[in-house]
Amino acid sequence: MIKKLITILFLTYLVASSAIANTPKSSGKYKNWESFTLMTDKGKVCFAQTKPVKRAPAAIKRKDSRIFVTFRPSENIKDEISITSGHAYKNSTVSAKSGKSNFSFFSQGDFAWLLDENEEKKFIKLMKRATDLMIKGKTKDGAETTDHYSMMGFTKAYNTAKKVCS
Repeated sequence: MIKKLITILFLTYLVASSAIANTPKSSGKYKNWESFTLMTDKGKVCFAQTKPVKRAPAAIKRKDSRIFVTFRPSENIKDEISITSGHAYKNSTVSAKSGKSNFSFFSQGDFAWLLDENEEKKFIKLMKRATDLMIKGKTKDGAETTDHYSMMGFTKAYNTAKKVCS
């Protein structure tokens, strides 16, 4: 759970820290995905990220949505997948779907994760072959949000982030 809390704080920092001098530096833009590198007091951090191409419902005000795949070699963390839909999640499952494949993420605060490394590996395989991905979550008020992501460029952004942090 400590790992997840650190990830929440770290990713919140990444999304909200554009004015801070130690901002993430792009290491490549690939269609809808981009890879970044950041130096922290714990060492180099690399990640691939994307924003949704469509969000619904439009009536719900929320912050940016993102999918991240993060590498933190100094902490022996690789392929960590996290999702934010731009709102605090109701204590419920966040679902990801592409074609006939479905994955369940657990949520805490504004972020959601897969349960273990095996699920992360399966999800990355899906992301590499998928063309799109749909994320559904519930706000604290119980309203359902849906974010549609393009997977175009994922493999190159993922490979770049992985290589830069190897």
